[in-house]
Amino acid sequence: MSGAGAGAKLGSGADLHVGADPQVGADPRAGTDLRAAGLKAMREALPGVFPEGDDLDLRDGRLGEELVEIGLTSVWGALWAREGLSRRDRSLVTLGILIALGAETELRTHVRIARTNGLTEDEIAEVIYHATGYAGFPAATAARNAAREALAD
Repeated sequence: MSGAGAGAKLGSGADLHVGADPQVGADPRAGTDLRAAGLKAMREALPGVFPEGDDLDLRDGRLGEELVEIGLTSVWGALWAREGLSRRDRSLVTLGILIALGAETELRTHVRIARTNGLTEDEIAEVIYHATGYAGFPAATAARNAAREALAD
């Protein structure tokens, strides 16, 4: 691993470094650079986590290293950067989905993102309470524990 951004951490444990091809993620169908849109959305959701510059490389040289780059374009660029729902509303939806999936690692990151997007701790707790009726008590308990960890950071 090399580059100026080496050592920065994302909630999933991905290491960040500089040097990515800025054309990765360009969507020729829409004429939109999904990678640039994704970087902008991620930087707004997680202020201070990602160094500035279009040449940010999210690969870490390990198995599955392209996964974060795929998420950058397909989730952050194609979904979070869309109009139609506010970022706050997208956070509410995302929290509910992650609770239902039992995706605690991602939930910890998205609890922090939800706070950035304007949700209060009480509102995050209400999402968890509401999830008990649809995702079950064990999923809600795990989500509460993940949220507590995320908010303690």
